[in-house]
Amino acid sequence: METYGVELCGRHKKRIDKLIRSNDTPIAAIQLYYALKVIGVYPMLEWWDGKKSVDIAISRVKLNIEIETEYQMLTHEQAMNNLEETMHSFQNGFTTIRIPHVVIKHYLQETVQSIVGIIEGLKLNIKVI
Repeated sequence: METYGVELCGRHKKRIDKLIRSNDTPIAAIQLYYALKVIGVYPMLEWWDGKKSVDIAISRVKLNIEIETEYQMLTHEQAMNNLEETMHSFQNGFTTIRIPHVVIKHYLQETVQSIVGIIEGLKLNIKVI
């Protein structure tokens, strides 16, 4: 609880420690991942999309969630990279959203509810197609 803000047993804490070391996973992504699991959403943490690792993926509705930790001074190169990554996701049928870590830190439950709304909208679009 002290390290990541979520209750983890020893085994799961070791797994998360390893994930953070290997992927530089933001703590906000871990908190959001567990908050989504609690309400019955089945997210995947650090999912490989074929090109890069995505912080959180909800594959049933093809939703990728990236947690932004460095957004104060976005350079034009970073903005272009973000746009290209989003384009590749769309070309593969995925929607990518980017959430600043401070939103999760201060508004975790509201963020979860917004993601649930996005999931519901994506489910409707999948049925229409």
